[in-house]
Amino acid sequence: MAYRKSSFQTFVEAGSLAQSGQQTLLSQAAQRDLVAELLADKRSLNTRRAYEWDLKDFFSVVALSSPTPALVAEFLGLDRFAAISLVLKYKAALIEKGLKEATVNRRLAAIRSLVDYARKIGKCDYTLTDIQGEKSKSYRDTTGISAIAFKKVLHTCDRTTLKGKRDYAILHLLWSNALRRNEVASLDIKHFDPSARTLAILGKGRGTSRETITLSNATINALLEWLNERKCLNLNAPLFCSLSYNQSGHRLTGEAIRQIVEQTCLAAGISKKMSPHRIRHGSITHALDKSGGNIRAVQRLSRHAKIETLMIYDDNRSNLQSELTELLADSIE
Repeated sequence: MAYRKSSFQTFVEAGSLAQSGQQTLLSQAAQRDLVAELLADKRSLNTRRAYEWDLKDFFSVVALSSPTPALVAEFLGLDRFAAISLVLKYKAALIEKGLKEATVNRRLAAIRSLVDYARKIGKCDYTLTDIQGEKSKSYRDTTGISAIAFKKVLHTCDRTTLKGKRDYAILHLLWSNALRRNEVASLDIKHFDPSARTLAILGKGRGTSRETITLSNATINALLEWLNERKCLNLNAPLFCSLSYNQSGHRLTGEAIRQIVEQTCLAAGISKKMSPHRIRHGSITHALDKSGGNIRAVQRLSRHAKIETLMIYDDNRSNLQSELTELLADSIE
């Protein structure tokens, strides 16, 4: 489902920026790049990338163009009803494509963020609060990987090599502390204190403030084995770096860590598609098992802001529905 640019211009003509049926007379060069300003305001690199892609998609569908400053200004200059109508048509196009609810909601969120930012700086007079997202259920599969399977993955690392020592330390950290890949990627050597058994991580949604977590003895030994072999004395250097010929010493990105996880799991014979977040799922689920479902304790490990998220893990782990189904079936035998 696509819309011609003339259709977008029809909506613009109903707005305050097009008094005579013409597009805005302001030149593109004279206008602020509100999309760039919005993206710069987002701390998370992943969020910036996602919003940039989603806004490009929105304008390419409704106007067959990239979001230039002039085109963005025209959209923000629409009256409320025209803007809502346009975004609802875009939402209908996404649904018609068969996109998942989470994808539709993320793209709508990007558009709302643009409109909200423009309102804050006096460049827009409406909101998109009347546009509802699609109902979706997050974390459908929280099983991740079992402890037995992950032990096989760890044994796949050749710890006689520098790469093997590095990958083993990364995997141990991902499992034992349920870290996210970007939390691992952002670490410097100075953030690791083996004597205090701590690591200062940049947690999700924490801004620039680091939080201190405690490490297991096994994880500390894995990190020390990697660092001793690496022989880097610069405390400001990344804790985990590339070992490739043309990138040696450069910080490992979150994507590079994802590839390490995927390749090592494949080498261990894990058929399920794996990622750092699936390892996190596995460690959280295993922690709930080992703690007897102690939600509060596991929240300290996972650092989830909402305990309701952990309840989903616990429900999936215990499968209470299955138990009740068996009880109901037994009652009529």
